Amino acid sequence: METKIIDGKQIAKEIRIELKHKVKELMAQGYPQPKLSVILVGNDPASETYVRNKIKACEKVGIESEQILMDASVSQETLLAEIRRLNEDPSVNGILVQLPLPKQIDVDAVIQTIDPAKDVDGFHIENVGSMTVGDGRGYIPCTPGGVIELLKRSGITIDGKQCVVVGRSNLVGKPAAILLLQENGTVTICHSHTKNLTEICQGADILVVAIGRAHFINGSQIKEGAAVIDVGINRTDAGLVGDVDTASCMGIAGAITPVPGGVGPMTIAMLMKNTMEAYQVQNHIA
Repeated sequence: METKIIDGKQIAKEIRIELKHKVKELMAQGYPQPKLSVILVGNDPASETYVRNKIKACEKVGIESEQILMDASVSQETLLAEIRRLNEDPSVNGILVQLPLPKQIDVDAVIQTIDPAKDVDGFHIENVGSMTVGDGRGYIPCTPGGVIELLKRSGITIDGKQCVVVGRSNLVGKPAAILLLQENGTVTICHSHTKNLTEICQGADILVVAIGRAHFINGSQIKEGAAVIDVGINRTDAGLVGDVDTASCMGIAGAITPVPGGVGPMTIAMLMKNTMEAYQVQNHIA
């Protein structure tokens, strides 16, 4: 069997182009430029890279970006005060605080302080609730949203399929399962206490792996013809690798995402999409 490589870079580019046209169209009608504010606390190299990529994506789409740098020793109250200032600034459509944060900061307090209408990461409890009930009012977390978009734009049907999610984190695993369920997939969630993991994975038409362990899943554990979505990003001596041993899946999987170049670019593309949705809501644009 020939395994299709799902090109996340190309699909993310297509989304950026669509959004760029929308920005140009709306600004030509006299609407202001969309704006995303990103807060980066400390100087973690990985976080700096992620923020830099988000700023570059904004430039490509035509979204104004603002990077707010804060020292690693910043107090929680100072950080929360800055978030409240951005909440009140009508020119700011989206607010993002790059994670992880220093130990003295309560991450949940930070997330819940962001105005849900500007929470383009989709982490605020109101947005999580909207996603869970499927009312369409909130913003979907970017990585799980990117997983669904990859599947749809690759022509992979979710409706009626057996879907297995390996990993139950609040940021990826749980929301991915909810979104697959909303697309009429039959969903099983696996985690560290799951028995017969291999047997369950072998029954999946769509396998989403987000467990944070390098090459945790291999070709012997997947069903022939399955779509395999690898969310993992693990830094090893050999470079960046996913949670799936891609090489062992070639010729077995029907489609698979590479690492890097699969889900990663989609996460940033969905951030741009959420920012545009927030901008349109705030400017009362249908």
